[in-house]
Amino acid sequence: MHQVKKAYGAAVCYTVIIGLSFLFVKMSLFYTNPLDLLAYRFSAALLTALLVLLFGRHKIHLSIGWKDILAILPLALFYPILFFIFQTFGLAGTGSSEAGIIQAFAPIFTFFLATFFLKETASLKQKIFVLLSVAGVIFIFVMQGVQLSNYSFTGWLLILLSTLSTAVYSVMARRLTTKYPVFTLTLIMTLFGFITFALLALGSHLIAGTVKELFTSLVNPNLLLTVLYLGVLSSFLSSFLTNYTLSQLEAFRMSIFSNLATVITIMAGIVFLHETLFWYHLAGTLLILAGVLGSNYYASK
Repeated sequence: MHQVKKAYGAAVCYTVIIGLSFLFVKMSLFYTNPLDLLAYRFSAALLTALLVLLFGRHKIHLSIGWKDILAILPLALFYPILFFIFQTFGLAGTGSSEAGIIQAFAPIFTFFLATFFLKETASLKQKIFVLLSVAGVIFIFVMQGVQLSNYSFTGWLLILLSTLSTAVYSVMARRLTTKYPVFTLTLIMTLFGFITFALLALGSHLIAGTVKELFTSLVNPNLLLTVLYLGVLSSFLSSFLTNYTLSQLEAFRMSIFSNLATVITIMAGIVFLHETLFWYHLAGTLLILAGVLGSNYYASK
């Protein structure tokens, strides 16, 4: 029971970090492009992981070979690599509201995958509350305004693929956390994320002949601040918290917390960006909270 409580605490911390990350992404894109931002944040994430490895108590967890790394590689492929690639290019072809609606279905995708591959089950009440949470997210974004005709099918498809990627990751991580320590999984995920996005960013600058900009941009203190948040907290720590939670809770119970991040994002926009709070924000938030609390309350003992 103590471990389950810690898992819920980790899930809530993850929710707050991810919810606030959208604010920091929005701020950082004033100073750099999405691909460079991914390279920066995973550089910071890897540096953090190495510092934890150097000064923490996780050295014994590195007694793994190439066979183990190859077993973990598919996990890193789906998250962070494919998830962020699909999301980054998908957002270029669709709006944030439309993307938010698609991503709200992540718990449903996760549930079906977990049922098939992990044989996880849920009661009828849990399923109803999961749908209630999804409905809350959709309600908020629909009320904010959705213009389907303004965006491409490709953009929608890429966002859908990013949502499926995170669902697959949740199922794979749930299984791998029974075989490997949480820190080991997080370190390898972060390492492959760094290698992929650093090479992509460097390649794009080599083609454009602007390699110097890749390094000089970080001189800006505002960008550096956002990169530290996105790298240390939103990339490394959130991955660690997710992996830990998945080691204790079913995959679909963890995934529903991603919808709760929408509430944190709305609150951050109101507090820090002085955005307007409308009645549908409150109504949608109540639906999301009811869905998250209800689906976990009725979880099997």
